[in-house]
Amino acid sequence: MKTDEIEKLEIIKRLTSNCLNTLRPFDNKNRMHTAEIKVYDYYELASVIRNLMRLCIVALDHDGAELPITIENRSIDVGLVLGIALQLFPIDEFELLNEISVLFPVGSENEDENILSANPQPS
Repeated sequence: MKTDEIEKLEIIKRLTSNCLNTLRPFDNKNRMHTAEIKVYDYYELASVIRNLMRLCIVALDHDGAELPITIENRSIDVGLVLGIALQLFPIDEFELLNEISVLFPVGSENEDENILSANPQPS
């Protein structure tokens, strides 16, 4: 391997150890991972779950777009739901992709060689 390629691989190894943070291995046998959300207490967790369920009810009932009358507080805290989505958004992983795209720019002179060496064709 060329020295430049070895350096790029070392950079990718360092970046992956720093940037792949959203998913954590949970069960190696089934290749399962966990993603973490942060809440202050059980009450906030309950609020998150209730708001997600309300959002699903409204999404299922396009025409009526109403929650059942039996639910006391019918408002949906969209900010809370979006806050959870932001916690799960893999920004570090996008940083990794950006760094890889800098290391291996599209249209580089070795692009075809890199692709072929990474994905050898069966004989």
